[in-house]
Amino acid sequence: MCGITGIITSSEEAAKYFSAIKSATISLQHRGPDNSGSFADFNALLGHTRLSIIDTSNASDQPFYSTDGRYVIVYNGEVFNFKELRQELMQKGVAFQTSGDTEVLLQLYIHEGARFLERVNGFFAFAIYDKLQKSLFLARDRFGIKPLFYFWDGNRFIFASEMKALLQYPFQRKIDSVSLIEYLQLNYIPAPNTMLEGVKKFPVGQCAKITYNDRKLTFAPFCKEPYFEGCEDKSITYGDAVKKFYNLFEDSVQKRLLADVPVGTFLSGGLDSSAVTAVAALHKKNIMSFSIGYKEEPMFDETQYAEMVAKKLGTDHHTFRLDNSDLFKELYNILDTLGEPFGDSSSIPMYILCQKARRHVKVCLSGDGSDELMGGYNKHLAEYKLRNNPNLKTLSNLAAPFLKLLPYSRNTLYGNKIRQVIRFADGAKLNNGDRYWKWASIANADKAISLLNVKSGNLGHLFSEIKNSHLSTLDKNFNSLFYTDVKLVLQNDMLVKTDLMSMANSLEVRVPFLDYRLVEFLFSLPFEYKIGGSTQKRILRDAVSHLLPQEVVTRKKQGFEVPLLKWFKTELKGTIESLWLDDDYIINQGIFDVKQIRILKKQLQSSNPQDVVAQIWGLIAFQHWYKRNIE
Repeated sequence: MCGITGIITSSEEAAKYFSAIKSATISLQHRGPDNSGSFADFNALLGHTRLSIIDTSNASDQPFYSTDGRYVIVYNGEVFNFKELRQELMQKGVAFQTSGDTEVLLQLYIHEGARFLERVNGFFAFAIYDKLQKSLFLARDRFGIKPLFYFWDGNRFIFASEMKALLQYPFQRKIDSVSLIEYLQLNYIPAPNTMLEGVKKFPVGQCAKITYNDRKLTFAPFCKEPYFEGCEDKSITYGDAVKKFYNLFEDSVQKRLLADVPVGTFLSGGLDSSAVTAVAALHKKNIMSFSIGYKEEPMFDETQYAEMVAKKLGTDHHTFRLDNSDLFKELYNILDTLGEPFGDSSSIPMYILCQKARRHVKVCLSGDGSDELMGGYNKHLAEYKLRNNPNLKTLSNLAAPFLKLLPYSRNTLYGNKIRQVIRFADGAKLNNGDRYWKWASIANADKAISLLNVKSGNLGHLFSEIKNSHLSTLDKNFNSLFYTDVKLVLQNDMLVKTDLMSMANSLEVRVPFLDYRLVEFLFSLPFEYKIGGSTQKRILRDAVSHLLPQEVVTRKKQGFEVPLLKWFKTELKGTIESLWLDDDYIINQGIFDVKQIRILKKQLQSSNPQDVVAQIWGLIAFQHWYKRNIE
């Protein structure tokens, strides 16, 4: 795994960016501490930092050049079928200098052009510069597992693995107001936009070529969408589907164990990570597994299940039990990793888990993607029950007004149950699209807009257009709900969190559930094979039940939560009031409405904080980023 950055511009301008490319490359050092390098041509500069995983020799250091010197590549990712692809090229007479996947990727481009991408099984973001054509070719994997940001103003094309690196180049920083509204609702910013105008996220599953003299940037998909109306194969029986799923899953896990360095697994004690670990343990004896728990917060701790799984599988298991001070002392390091605002508070335990796992291994396998693909979230079960039991809508509407009189939040067992029933009742009144958006959000659009100092009516209209574009994948089929989650939640929240927190600790994380063959197969199945009755991720449970303790197979999902409310009322109370959300600072900053911020702070300290805790954390992440990068 690595960090990449670069720029293509006019030959007259390129020389001005030598210091910028150096600073950008240094800012990515955490992504690749093993080696770094750069390349310069008349109108292009490239930078690379390397985390050596496959072919750890210096021969595979980057930027990597073709034997004739015409092409040069900077690459972040892994190709898990590179040995098969390498063999195909060798049969065509291609000679290789290394045993790694970087050279295979470059040779595939040289010999086949962009069409080779459809055959690549892995995750990646890379750029190839052609010295002869003075052109740049870029591509990003199908699901956005690896990040890629870019800035293009018709004169300069700048790219980087992280926004932090992109900000080392000189260009105007201006907050994108519509993205800020999205962020205040979701606590993350959906692609293709970012918090800054002019900066975009490179589209997933696409490639682009820029020949500077043409001054054109054109994107093209290199693979088909895994879901579309009518893609279901209703002829396959459930039993046959379970068998095929397991075979694909096992092959995916086995492929992702390939490395020339130690490999382990994350093992939370939930079904997804347990399934990954169980299959990995079949192919790697005494594989190391890692879990994290809270000494002082039993509601958020599931390490007992992780240890139960580890004992059954015989893994070399490591449990890290933390107290609130362990979490708190890493808070600022975590905020410092954010290249753009990102308000998912589960980043905190994820960062620490990666930090501690990195002391033992260089690669970990995770269970990311399973919930989105197979209906693992509460909102999926709620949607299923609502569609199949209309009486629930009436009952919840009757109960909601009384429940809203009670204190509710995520931070207590009963408070969270009340919160869920209220969200269910509020969502039940809406159409499918608006209900999906509400259940994905921490605040509604009116609330988000009210927090802004400038409340232009046009902002609401622009936001509605973008929101509708995110919901364009929804149709009547339940599978479309899963696909919308893949496009929105997985790509912009879960995978972003995993990449940022793992790479901040120089740890590569691989995601077996996102092998494209497995994803395409799951979307070809009737949704009933994934969710039905009160059973979620049905096909996964049945496929791996013979490998795991039944307590783990049958237990409900537990989120990767953090006890934020306690911090906000104790250790962080003063910092919130005097730094991040200080009245005078808010007024001088000019972005937020100080009266509305005061209301949030007051509710936070009340006996009924509701979802204000998540909103405050999102604001903290924004303010920390703003102070470091914009001011």
